[in-house]
Amino acid sequence: MERPAKKKKRPQRYWEGDVSKPESERAEEPPASKKTHQDVAHVEKKPTPGGKGRASQLPASSLRKADPFPGAAVVPRKRVEKFQRGTKPEGKASNQQLRRHLALQEEKAEAAAKQAARMDLLLLEDPGFLEGEEGEDTCTIRQADIADAVDLASAAKHFELRLDQFGPYRASYTRNGRHLLLGGRRGHVAALDWHTKALMCEINVMETVTDLAWLHTETMFAVAQRQWLYVYDNQGVELNCLKRFHRVQRMEFLPYHFLLATASETGFLQYLDISVGKEVATICTKGGRLGVMAQNPSNAIVHLGHSNGTVTLWSPNIKEPLVRMLCHRGAVRGVAVDGSGTYMATSGLDRKLHVYDLRAYRRLHSLLLPMGAGHLDFSQRGLLGAACQEVVQVYKDISICPPSKPYICHALPRPAHGLRFCPFEDVLGVGHEEGFASLLVPGAGQPNFDALESNPFRSRKQRQEWEVKALLEKGRLVVEAARGDGCEALAEEAAGGELEKYQAAAGLGGRGPAIAENGCSALGPLPDLSKCMTSRQKLEAQLTENNIVKEELDLLDSFSTRLPTSFGWAGCWK
Repeated sequence: MERPAKKKKRPQRYWEGDVSKPESERAEEPPASKKTHQDVAHVEKKPTPGGKGRASQLPASSLRKADPFPGAAVVPRKRVEKFQRGTKPEGKASNQQLRRHLALQEEKAEAAAKQAARMDLLLLEDPGFLEGEEGEDTCTIRQADIADAVDLASAAKHFELRLDQFGPYRASYTRNGRHLLLGGRRGHVAALDWHTKALMCEINVMETVTDLAWLHTETMFAVAQRQWLYVYDNQGVELNCLKRFHRVQRMEFLPYHFLLATASETGFLQYLDISVGKEVATICTKGGRLGVMAQNPSNAIVHLGHSNGTVTLWSPNIKEPLVRMLCHRGAVRGVAVDGSGTYMATSGLDRKLHVYDLRAYRRLHSLLLPMGAGHLDFSQRGLLGAACQEVVQVYKDISICPPSKPYICHALPRPAHGLRFCPFEDVLGVGHEEGFASLLVPGAGQPNFDALESNPFRSRKQRQEWEVKALLEKGRLVVEAARGDGCEALAEEAAGGELEKYQAAAGLGGRGPAIAENGCSALGPLPDLSKCMTSRQKLEAQLTENNIVKEELDLLDSFSTRLPTSFGWAGCWK
């Protein structure tokens, strides 16, 4: 006997009622399509049997769970203090608008510090220093032992280049620490990506090389040769020969101003604007041969060491030194300024190493070395490297207290000729008479980098975009400086033309009396022109004034596009 086929149950839709109700009860309910908006809002839909109904069938209260941690996450105060800049000013300003402006600036600074403290969790790299065992001095640890103790990637950063034919060598790193530039005294110049050991170019200029430096990117570098200054690209092709820069001894590139500062054998300090290829300032320092040079990274002030024991500070818009400090009883051999621009280290023929506080221009402490330091350099985290003939010493916390012993010590085969810390790496590059040595110095570089500022792993497209942004920022500073203090003559001419327009509008026809400096004429004080003019004449005068202002602004815009070379840098050197 065949079983009767079971009637399939029609699936329930979410807009339909409960199918478990009989037909009579469901018929009494109004259809869903005829329900008003208010009725639908108050209907509580029941979940389907078995708990497999849609989320829309559940009441809204069951979907919303209370947040156990309401509000923003609390940031520890100590972590916020790490990113704060100074303290809040005491007292109140007399002007209400100024008070509101200062309060807004304080709120922005506090919000920026908190945001930076929150993002600090994403910085995975932590700084660290070399620590010896109990009773062991870190200065006795050799470079081979450090290379064996670190990982393979860090150990590959310790190497030596034997170049005994064209030495002694000087070295220069790019701002992101990716590329290395080497220059030998006998004309050998080489550029390479020292991370991958890929050679970019290698040339021999067949002339004495006194110094060399990377420019704003790794595509160009400058070489100071025996007579003149040359600019090459990363393929070794000569781009320019600057014959106005004669017998250059030392160079420093100012990255935010696109200026190349050079110190010559004849005692001249010159500035080259590489964005337009023009010389913007030439200063006679009257200090003899300039063989010691450094820059302050925080304000781009150039420090020069002289043979009479003094150190002078220079800016391109002032022909006299900003500060003159007597640092040594003999000639100055080395000068270095830390990244914050707070401390300066100097060494001289008196075999002393002095540390100065640039905020008060006073000496903090001194250190007597067995052999005078010929080259000095600060790392990003405040370590000081000193090259004393064949011995390279690195000092830790030298700005806090005078160290009793060096942090790291290394012996070279021949005397050192150049000393540079690599940015964002625990590496110290030393050029000597037989080549180049890359030393491992734990704790020297910043462990994390800002990809928008200096990215060691940027692509070609990123480098091009960064270069355009940097040029636009530099152009904005130049325009502001030119409008601020470079157009006094233009303003005087515009004021004179405006007075003639007002006299013509008043019906004087330019035949008014001559005006003296006190605003009076030979016939007495001038009458108020606004009282002598009708409403039409006032309107014409106002239109004339507007046209004059428009012409002046157009003149300033055309003036700023030419990038003035004789003035306009005061707004950039604060």
